[in-house]
Amino acid sequence: MTTSQDQQFVLDQLIRVTAKEVRFLKRTADRLRSVNIDIFWVESLESNDENSEMLDAVVSRFGRLQDTLDDKLLPAILSASLEKTGAQLDNLLRAEKLGWIESTQTWIELRELRNRLVHEYIESADDLLSALQQALQGVHILTENQLRLVSFAQNMKLK
Repeated sequence: MTTSQDQQFVLDQLIRVTAKEVRFLKRTADRLRSVNIDIFWVESLESNDENSEMLDAVVSRFGRLQDTLDDKLLPAILSASLEKTGAQLDNLLRAEKLGWIESTQTWIELRELRNRLVHEYIESADDLLSALQQALQGVHILTENQLRLVSFAQNMKLK
């Protein structure tokens, strides 16, 4: 296989993986949205296994999609399009400039939110509720960014 074929193979694989991650994240987020997420729901997490498992699933899937987009798909697309790759922030700034993502700042805020949720830095029920609500709003942003990146990668492949 040539380097170009290797890159295309990796891109195709990452497109499939992120599409699957999007489907799973959306399903879990939809389940979470269908219940009444309020302070009482959050306070029940320690005693309600179903709710805590649903929270764990959405947090895990939110983080996994963001990690795959940040650490794998974006650098692979940059590399395949002969753009310079660098540190995560540099890659995000370049992607924003190219129109692949809407906002580096929003991406960074979602990354910070992901870190707070994944590493369980949130002890206050009010803070966890707020973070969870932000994450549910962020699902749309992540999935839109995945679609934009995939669209660019597929258009690049056609040329």
